[in-house]
Amino acid sequence: MSSQPENHLLEAGQQRPSPLVRPAPSRPATSVPAVPETPAAPDLRLPEEPDSPLDPGAGRVSIGIVGAGQFSTSFATLWHLHPHVSRLSITDVIPERAAALAAEYELAQTIGSYQELLDSDIDAVAIFTQRWTHGPLVLQALRAGKHVYSAVPMAVELTEIEEIIAEVRRTGLTYMMGETSYYNPATVYMRDRIRKGDLGRVFYTEGDYVHDMDLGFYAAYRYSGGPDWKATASYPPMLYPTHAIGGVLGALPARAVSVSCIGVEDDRDDGVFDRELSQFNNSFSNASALFKLSDGGAMRTNEMRRVGYPSPIRESRFRFFGTEASFEQLAHQTVWNDKQESHDISADFIPVRHPQPEVADLDPALRAGFSSGTAAVHDRSRLPREYDYAPNGHEGAHHFLADDFIRSLVTGESPPVNAWRAAMFTAPGIVAHASALAGGTQLPIPDFGALPSPSLSPRRNRTTDPSRGRSS
Repeated sequence: MSSQPENHLLEAGQQRPSPLVRPAPSRPATSVPAVPETPAAPDLRLPEEPDSPLDPGAGRVSIGIVGAGQFSTSFATLWHLHPHVSRLSITDVIPERAAALAAEYELAQTIGSYQELLDSDIDAVAIFTQRWTHGPLVLQALRAGKHVYSAVPMAVELTEIEEIIAEVRRTGLTYMMGETSYYNPATVYMRDRIRKGDLGRVFYTEGDYVHDMDLGFYAAYRYSGGPDWKATASYPPMLYPTHAIGGVLGALPARAVSVSCIGVEDDRDDGVFDRELSQFNNSFSNASALFKLSDGGAMRTNEMRRVGYPSPIRESRFRFFGTEASFEQLAHQTVWNDKQESHDISADFIPVRHPQPEVADLDPALRAGFSSGTAAVHDRSRLPREYDYAPNGHEGAHHFLADDFIRSLVTGESPPVNAWRAAMFTAPGIVAHASALAGGTQLPIPDFGALPSPSLSPRRNRTTDPSRGRSS
């Protein structure tokens, strides 16, 4: 599950949007900009997962956290616990939030601004700010020589995606997008079944992100947006596409090549999704998209913000149909079908939940997404033992995402959701929103390619920290 209220936190140097002075809408025109040709056809195969923790002598890294709100707290805890992290530096436009978060950890300190963080000797930054700020902040970090972990989405403009990939190519730095659906139990399970060929040819898939505004989102936007929160609460649903798309394409080795999307105009009349107030000139509260995939199949996704559905139970849900078998999810049920019968496999997809004081102040409708443990389908053997009783969230994804980033930095290996895969999860939604604005016109989706990140420089990804009594 995901609500990610942190992604709305204002970063240092950014002003709160005003409903009276609206910037130009951060959305593509109905004609999709061209992207430079990629040198080779992308390798869409999904990487195998590691089967053991990192070697104790693999090295350590320092992490700077940008945005000290509700979502970043979970990752600050996990990186503080990780044996290959030497220190944390935390910054927020509201200094009290940064100070409160840093006070929780022995290895943490505050830093005054994002620019000061980039000017420091920190190895990597983790960006947990408003959704539409990620692209510019990521580019600023890469150009300052920092590895980057970014909350979703990657960007809200195709040109930002193009620039991020260009900077990763140029610098050899690591970029990772923290897509929780990549480790959703359904995606983990289907990644394995598809690799084994158990479905035959997969020809149709669905990914839904079904989160009603009444179930925690009003509180999240008020928390992050201040008096002008309605200007940003109108964020276009298809510009937050990665939970739905990533859950499908995180299991299926394909990419979306074209899309037709229908946007549903909001009629609640409470100022949210009001085009006159919206920073994004957006009045769509729900949207449905049909994508053609590179393997000849079809994928449908739904982004719903006004919907009679119990979002805290399962807000990301998936369906896969193949010529030999299929997989389906509802709020409480998960089923595997073959040509003879259906098998209820729901028990393997229920994450163990533990009380987590870190999320006690969250809206109750959001709390479940930030307090879930792993499910039976998750293989925890690759995780550090320090995570055994650590806070988790989003159906078990946080532990794996936090470890993926550290693992990529100390080994030089590309993370699973690297810049190219992040583009495959993000760009289709940007183009889908453009299609909806054009009344459902089918539009092409650029191919940004898919290449492994170059090896990292040992001097860039190792630190020495006397506070831990050893160097790396």
